[in-house]
Amino acid sequence: MGLLTIDLDALVANYRSIAGRVAPARAAGVVKADGYGLGAAVVADALYGAGCRDFFVALTGEAVALRPALPADTRLFVLNGIAPGEEAALIAAEAIPVLNGPMDIARWRAAAEAAGRRLPAAVQVDSGMSRLGLAPAEVAEIAVDPALLGGIEVVLVMSHFACADEPGAAANDAQRARFAELAAMLPPAPRSLSNSAGAFLPGDQGDVVRPGIALYGGAPQMGVANPMRPVVTLDARIVQVRDVPAGTGVGYGLTSVADHDRRIATLSYGYADGWPRALSNRGMTWVGGHAAPIAGRVSMDSICIDVTGVPDDVLAQASHAELIGPNQTIDRVAEDAGTIAYEILTGLRHRHARRILPVRGHGEASTCGS
Repeated sequence: MGLLTIDLDALVANYRSIAGRVAPARAAGVVKADGYGLGAAVVADALYGAGCRDFFVALTGEAVALRPALPADTRLFVLNGIAPGEEAALIAAEAIPVLNGPMDIARWRAAAEAAGRRLPAAVQVDSGMSRLGLAPAEVAEIAVDPALLGGIEVVLVMSHFACADEPGAAANDAQRARFAELAAMLPPAPRSLSNSAGAFLPGDQGDVVRPGIALYGGAPQMGVANPMRPVVTLDARIVQVRDVPAGTGVGYGLTSVADHDRRIATLSYGYADGWPRALSNRGMTWVGGHAAPIAGRVSMDSICIDVTGVPDDVLAQASHAELIGPNQTIDRVAEDAGTIAYEILTGLRHRHARRILPVRGHGEASTCGS
């Protein structure tokens, strides 16, 4: 079993740092995918205490689950729009759907008519990412016929940067200009374009900024030092240590073989816990501050690591190996696995014991099982 430690004080510090950077724009909190795997209710409560009042999830089910944990003065947006039949659940949860296309608009317009009142919504436009949002021609139709938004109170017009993690990308300025053009064709409303990386771009930040990965300690931009505090540490229990003679294979397929004697430790952790199999024979762990590379394939429930270089006295006292922590950031893990920090973080399963470090001055640390 892994021990996942979540530092809410670091989370809040990251939020306040971004909020200060983008002011006078409001900083929201993106808590989709169960708060990037850390627990949406826990994360949202800490962010609310830091002043956050706007929260974004991806799915209606996430909004329904989170709403009871949020105070009444918060706004809860659902990024992926309205699936057929979800209208009543959205209304009951007092959630605000992001309308991404004509079908979303038609469903929400009909729901407003059935409810006999105006319903709030965000409208997303496609400023160049070609993923979600109204196409320019669809925005033009609304400009010609505003009745298409009948019964809908537009509380936010938004889009999403595609390349903000690359500060010099020409697409950033192009999207900002295109977004301004499209937003001007819609009813006047606050605007939102920036994600985590966008918050670090120069220029106007609009009215609402939507940080996600940066809140959780991930690097918001490539090629520059990460300004965020780490929020997560992850340790895996050492369940066995054995001496392996030269020429002996380790793990499935016996893919790790050395020409010298080795000492191999087995961790109670694997891809069922969310550790990428892509780290087989290439990932790193740390034991007592000493590097211990992964030896062999990552299995479902176990990982073998080479602790030959760990001093005997250190190894004798070690109960866990560090997977994410002071010696290895989540971004480094992602780089080794050929992916991004988002995938590592949201992929962590619920088989961990979780230790919650509170915001400084707000109680004591708590530990719970999976």
